Amino acid sequence: MVNERYLIISADTHAGLPDAEYEQYLDPQYREAFHDDMKQRHALREVLNASREEENDFVKDWYEQNEEGLRGGWDAARRDKELDADGVVGEIIFPDADAVRGGASAPFGAGLGASGEFDPELLMVGARAHNRWLAELCSDSPDRRRGLAIVPILHDVADAVAEIRRAKESGLGGILIPAMWRPYAAYNDARYEPIWAVCEELDMVVHTHTGPAPRDEIGTDTGIYANETIFWTMRPMWFLLWSGAFERHPNLKFAVTEGGCWWAADLLWKSDTSYLREHATKKLGNIAPKLTMLPSEYFDRNVFIGSSNTRRREIARRFEIGVGNIMWGNDFPHPEGTWPHTREWLRETFWDCPVDDTRLILGINAAAVYNFDVEKLRPLAERIGPTPEELGQTADVDLGKWDAIEAAGRHWLTDADIVPVHVSN
Repeated sequence: MVNERYLIISADTHAGLPDAEYEQYLDPQYREAFHDDMKQRHALREVLNASREEENDFVKDWYEQNEEGLRGGWDAARRDKELDADGVVGEIIFPDADAVRGGASAPFGAGLGASGEFDPELLMVGARAHNRWLAELCSDSPDRRRGLAIVPILHDVADAVAEIRRAKESGLGGILIPAMWRPYAAYNDARYEPIWAVCEELDMVVHTHTGPAPRDEIGTDTGIYANETIFWTMRPMWFLLWSGAFERHPNLKFAVTEGGCWWAADLLWKSDTSYLREHATKKLGNIAPKLTMLPSEYFDRNVFIGSSNTRRREIARRFEIGVGNIMWGNDFPHPEGTWPHTREWLRETFWDCPVDDTRLILGINAAAVYNFDVEKLRPLAERIGPTPEELGQTADVDLGKWDAIEAAGRHWLTDADIVPVHVSN
């Protein structure tokens, strides 16, 4: 079995109809508002996209080189063709197929950038339209796809719970919530308890995804956005953790997606040592009266990272982060992901990673979190999945360098010395 083909599940893909085609999935009374919204969006994007392509050759080349493949953002047959070429047998589907021009996005701002600053009624209307269409897309290959319902939970919790139940009945496997809640209550507020309870009950994985950030504060300094969108995406997770949501709901699953996993090791180190009342927190007394375990223990049980385009330095820290917490993703069809060159990226990233760890990160972890039937996916994996040898994982690769790192694990708990491993970028 050492050279058995990998069963790869992407924990981060995207799908969305071309904007105008969402009309048929809207409740009829909102179609006039939809037309107005379309006009405004088109006017804003026309100016932005023209300047973007004029200033950035990468954007222009991206569309010219991948025109056919990009149709996989909404066309199921083309989508499967692209996934097959990447060696991906299963996928977790987020909204917003077009991450550059923004032309395949749910109505009324429902999508990756949704926040409490949008019109709450229209936001839910747009979310429902997308969820209806996505359920149809997933029904095309239910063994292969897990779609995530967009659920704005901020304004009307009861309405959100009803949408979560409807999404589950339609075959969707989780929800995407706004990563930014202002001006509403933060996620440690008791008003959201029905959300966490119903998601635990129905085994609907709760997600945040990069995209939102306070753009009004950032202006044209895009580098700030590149950092801040990851911060805002991570933030809800520690609100749930420290407020005891994972203590009250031991089977609740929470995933942070497309922010990498590089941040997790140091966050867990700081959280655990703070919980244990190290020198810097002694003056605060009991900072975690709602917790009965270490933060890292809740993280291992309840939290998972959709680590799109996982980098080598992240793989090198996998024992601090948690090998069972990391879920690789190709980010199809976004240009910042590995598609359409995933096989090359995998070889460059995993060539010196042990096969057992690679199998977990590339697919087995996601299969467990999202309840994929591995046996149903195995025949497809045997046809399209890469082998360890194709990833450069041959017998002459020295894996001994990982022994001390694995033994140290989370070094702040084992009191082990950190043994550095040289890893190229």
